[in-house]
Amino acid sequence: MIEISELYKYYGDRRAVGPLSVRIEKGQVVGLLGLNGAGKTTTLRILACDLLPTSGTVRIDGLDVVDVPDQVKARVGYLPDTPPVYPEMSISEYLTFAARLRGVPKADLQKRVDEAIDQTELGDERDSLIESLSHGFRQRVGIAQAIVHRPAFVVLDEPISGLDPAQIVEMRSLVRSLSGEHTVVVSSHNLPEISETCDRLLVIKSGRIVADGTEQDLTASRQGMRIEVTVRGTGPTSEVAASSQAVLSGLAAVHDVRIQKPSEPGEGIATLGISADADVRDLVCRTLIDKGFRLLELSRAERELEQAFLQLLASGRESASSSRAPSDPDLAPDSADAAADASEADDDVVESRPPENKETAS
Repeated sequence: MIEISELYKYYGDRRAVGPLSVRIEKGQVVGLLGLNGAGKTTTLRILACDLLPTSGTVRIDGLDVVDVPDQVKARVGYLPDTPPVYPEMSISEYLTFAARLRGVPKADLQKRVDEAIDQTELGDERDSLIESLSHGFRQRVGIAQAIVHRPAFVVLDEPISGLDPAQIVEMRSLVRSLSGEHTVVVSSHNLPEISETCDRLLVIKSGRIVADGTEQDLTASRQGMRIEVTVRGTGPTSEVAASSQAVLSGLAAVHDVRIQKPSEPGEGIATLGISADADVRDLVCRTLIDKGFRLLELSRAERELEQAFLQLLASGRESASSSRAPSDPDLAPDSADAAADASEADDDVVESRPPENKETAS
């Protein structure tokens, strides 16, 4: 279980994260969605004990990331946005090295390495040098090093970045295979893929969680559910479209029905777009069949998650065009390292800072 309470992270006077509070249950696959600079990578780095928070608490299995980071790291596997691999090593050599760093007992090393290679389907390449691998295979090696010590929690930062469509499908399957045995937190800019992969979505904006739920929760809560339905009836297409529109318009929770793309005249096939305040797919099916229509197709409207996501982020100033780069002289952190870290900081400047942890962050 991951418990985050009133988490803040500052770089100088710039707030990258906070206030952020969330609870993630064991076995969930949780997606972190947000624009560039929203605070995703900073949050993941704190979870992985790669970065100290400024204030607030983060507990993993009841262990505080500030008080006992070594114990937390033993429970966490972390894949940064760039896999931390050594090109001159073979896959098996590198994973053995990673397992030893993670404290895997010598007697269990080979077994754990073999398990990680099998789980990430790297068996045919296990003796290949990492420098010879494609980007997709390097991403798999990065995940393998994150799970080689059997962590309870796996943190993946943009695991599908730079992958081709075939590799994305493979990576989706791999991430899904981690659920149950591991609790997974994954960030991504690819909205369709993250909705296919994750049980729960967290939308982060300016370092805060602005939405939390399933894809259905997010789309329904912001703009209702939108459905496309294709029906066949008796009579000309125009009559079928009009009569089915009238039937669906009378349903509870439905507030708009539009004829989308009627078929060729005389075929009796019509497609309608439905906007509703709730999930009415079951009601739409039963009603149309009861009224004598034949249901040919029913689906969620395309790009619904994308539109809900953009609505959630519509207010405020966080966008690619308005974001001020950390390298601006008036905003630059005190050191080059902090400037690099600040790439995830949002462009709000907060006048007052919360009390810092007893072991302060940079």
